[in-house]
Amino acid sequence: MDEETYRLARIKAAERDTSVSALVKQFLGTLAADDSDFNRLARDEQALRERVRNFRAADRISREDLHERRR
Repeated sequence: MDEETYRLARIKAAERDTSVSALVKQFLGTLAADDSDFNRLARDEQALRERVRNFRAADRISREDLHERRR
């Protein structure tokens, strides 16, 4: 890491009353959690797509009913 980036990180750490190491630990923890959330959401999406694979809106409502206007 270049000196300027490290200097700015030390300033941010001091503003938050913590260390650069603690900031890095927090960042990496957040990064790992985001990846886990992404993977969980991807699995949930896949499961939902499998459940609704044969869904057709036409099976539920007619085109006429869908486009009917209230007066």
